Amino acid sequence: MTRARRIGLILFAGLATVVFVGLGVWQVQRRAWKLDLVARVEARLAAPPAAAPGPGAWPDVTADGDAYRRLVLSGTFVPGHDTLVQAVTELGPGSWVLTPLTTDDGFTVLVNRGFVPPERRAPEDHVAPADHVTVTGLLRLTEPDGAFLRANDPAAGRWYSRDTAAIAAAQGLGPVAPFFVDQGHGAAGVYPVGGLTVVRFHNSHLVYALTWFAMALTTLVGTVLALRHGRRAGTRAATPAPAGAATHLG
Repeated sequence: MTRARRIGLILFAGLATVVFVGLGVWQVQRRAWKLDLVARVEARLAAPPAAAPGPGAWPDVTADGDAYRRLVLSGTFVPGHDTLVQAVTELGPGSWVLTPLTTDDGFTVLVNRGFVPPERRAPEDHVAPADHVTVTGLLRLTEPDGAFLRANDPAAGRWYSRDTAAIAAAQGLGPVAPFFVDQGHGAAGVYPVGGLTVVRFHNSHLVYALTWFAMALTTLVGTVLALRHGRRAGTRAATPAPAGAATHLG
């Protein structure tokens, strides 16, 4: 192996190792962040429900700080303004039923009242209570734009994500909270079916980190072996043949 090739190999291996180690460290940091998030969410789920944030607090509502907080809000549902959003749940495919609720404090929050199967999409199959209600559920952040490769189509009434601002605009509701509330369990056999929120966080960051660190180690070991092999091959090529070692044919 020539000197130039050795230098090129060392530079490439060094750069690759730095990149792999950096990615491994990033995954370790992501794992720490994810474990902290899981701990915070578990604490929120175990805490007693709090009042829903009002308009003054909306700019400060974030996924890290507020997602899956238990909330309680009282008010009346706005009739005739249900929005059906595509859903896939443990009960199969169907729709979430989002209904605006005007709280006793005068602001509006979309409430995900629960799941309905395709045969119960008709308005009469998921009529909201007309009297004053108290709703307990989980705070969920708005889901703007739509789902992966499927944009919301308000004009056609096709919704693939719970985009609170877009739903409010389509329904003519005016300002609404930048979050919605997943309502908890209701009476058995009654639609919509609440309490189907899945609180699960994918956490494979340790596996990813170990993979990147293993790739860094493999790069270093492979480079050392390649350099040794190149040095030995160069040494053999440079060593003259012993005197009298030529073979004569006669």
